[in-house]
Amino acid sequence: MDKSMLGDLDSLPEEDKIRMSAMIDQLQIRDSLRMYNTLVERCFSDCVDTFRRKSLDKQEETCVRRCAEKFLKHSMRVGMRFAELNQGAPTPD
Repeated sequence: MDKSMLGDLDSLPEEDKIRMSAMIDQLQIRDSLRMYNTLVERCFSDCVDTFRRKSLDKQEETCVRRCAEKFLKHSMRVGMRFAELNQGAPTPD
């Protein structure tokens, strides 16, 4: 976990910091799994039409690769934009 996320929690007791850190880690894992599952579901439903073979044919493989690349680039772009907006947001002091 990124320790900078706990910067505002310095006034908390150590036990609460550890608990918050564990919660943040769990949320990050959940979000990563959700993104992965969405990627697999979307690309599979868009690219795989039939179950003729055990493995993907060339066209399906190319489609899945492009779909995954596009999805990941989009997710990275959204994350970067969110971080930019979050940095510019005023903090309640």
